[in-house]
Amino acid sequence: MDAKPARLRLHDLQLAQGNRTVLEHIDGEFRDGAITALIGANGTGKSTLIQGIMGMLKPIAGRVECRVPRERRAWLPQQLALDLTFPMSVEELVMTGSWPSHGALKGYCAAHYRRGREIMARLGISHLAHRPLGELSGGQRQRALLGRTLMQEAKLLLLDEPFANVDAETVEVLMTVLRDMAKEGATIIVVLHDMEQLSRLADEAVVLTGGHARWVPVESFAQPGGTLPVPFLSQAISGVSAC
Repeated sequence: MDAKPARLRLHDLQLAQGNRTVLEHIDGEFRDGAITALIGANGTGKSTLIQGIMGMLKPIAGRVECRVPRERRAWLPQQLALDLTFPMSVEELVMTGSWPSHGALKGYCAAHYRRGREIMARLGISHLAHRPLGELSGGQRQRALLGRTLMQEAKLLLLDEPFANVDAETVEVLMTVLRDMAKEGATIIVVLHDMEQLSRLADEAVVLTGGHARWVPVESFAQPGGTLPVPFLSQAISGVSAC
């Protein structure tokens, strides 16, 4: 029996920003139950690809085939995208994860609040439940944002540099939760700029350079004292930190 096709596949995808083509002829699939690192130098199209996958940017050619219902797709942008002046507590942010399936105008039931408390405990932020977002540290905010995703029960999750400007303890918590989500079958794509995090977290990597993409095994970057397998990767990795 043939293996079940991946829930997310790209078919000869071409994406542009304005009148400039950023990515073209992108073919490949993202494995279910796996974490894929999206890497490349600045300006190679990582954010553009995320926008295309999430349906925020219409392809000029090719297509994105996604069999994950929209209410189960989640995007965790960089923390800078979060409005810290908006009067919302940690618990309120986490609870908004139920909106895609439950609706934003409906009240929460006891089961919603129970799940929200379980998620905050899992992330170690129960004591911050009523703390305004603007009073949180970078690590605390990132845990709360991931809590919203857990509340959503996302099956497709895209994260843009989730470990930037957060403490080491938060990095460990987030990595554990993401690995658990992958084990439960979620498809996870994460933009990374740290080679150690790449080797510890990801199952495979997609390297962007020159408007193209290439799927490569993470082991290609983890050879002690070794060189990258092909010049294609050497060019792409030039903008990726090795620390």
